[in-house]
Amino acid sequence: MPTLRNFSRHSLRQLCIVVLVCAGTAACTQQSEDPNSLTVYSARQEHLIKPLFDRYTEETGVKIRYITDSAGALLQRLQAEGENTPADILLTVDAGNLWQAAHKNLLQPIDSAPLKQHIPKYLRDPQGRWFGLSVRARTIVYSTERVDAGELSTYADLAEDKWRNRVCLRTAKKVYNQSLVAMLIVAQGEARTQNIVRGWVNNLAAPPFADDVAVMRAIEAGQCDVGIVNSYYFGRLQKDNPDIALALFWPNQQSNGVHVNISGAGVTRHANNVDGATRLLEWLAAGEAQALFAKLNLEFPANPEIPPAQQVQAWGDFEPNIINVSKAGELQAEAVQLMDRAGYH
Repeated sequence: MPTLRNFSRHSLRQLCIVVLVCAGTAACTQQSEDPNSLTVYSARQEHLIKPLFDRYTEETGVKIRYITDSAGALLQRLQAEGENTPADILLTVDAGNLWQAAHKNLLQPIDSAPLKQHIPKYLRDPQGRWFGLSVRARTIVYSTERVDAGELSTYADLAEDKWRNRVCLRTAKKVYNQSLVAMLIVAQGEARTQNIVRGWVNNLAAPPFADDVAVMRAIEAGQCDVGIVNSYYFGRLQKDNPDIALALFWPNQQSNGVHVNISGAGVTRHANNVDGATRLLEWLAAGEAQALFAKLNLEFPANPEIPPAQQVQAWGDFEPNIINVSKAGELQAEAVQLMDRAGYH
């Protein structure tokens, strides 16, 4: 049977065949039933989770096996495996993906006092099926050579005429932008949000880019002056080039706050080691683990008691949008339709 790390498509097909053949037998679930082991399906890359899992194993003796893949592929896999899944935990990025997992009944509610204590309400599922573990801000990035921070104010302001031919955006196909627009719908209403998005499109200096790094490279090159990116992408570029002529701006500080999203996790519906999975989530939500979880990707800890890494702290404090991030998933379909109507692709 292939290893549980970084499957190829061929290996995934092979595993599916094995699962179907042994469905319902004790042999297929024997490993997951071991109280000293856990299996995690992760949409976060290996280098962002392995140091944490290794540390947990050192502290507790619990072995952690993991599969990394895209969020969509992991949700499909959990659905196909059903009660025969070896997965105890689903760990993924974006509240929209976590909402989808809960909506598809792939996660179970967990009543944990430590998780409720450490993770603010707006960063966790109201029914306790998933919990944020790190926070990223989807915020404005600008050229420090061509833009004065005093010119910036809100996400909606980027739709104004003064930004004509000065805006760069990532494609609307990415869930990060879908979640941003979904949360704008909550705060601004559908009609106002559609006008904002249409204004962004009218102000584009170039067609939408494939990723956030390309947006920032375009700003660096003078192709545009401002964009919207996840804060950790900026952090990576800044780490490589501390003198980069870009900076982050925290919008909407006089209204509903900066749009934030999460990476987070939940216990799978058919987990074989629910208690062990809950203990791992509680460990990830506190202390040194929270600091390391956020630092590895230059994110903000979800636990407000834990300070961010020094580089992240240097970006300054901001007021986040505290509408529950589950709305990003609940309104995702509406957001996609709205962006299409506005010509944002």
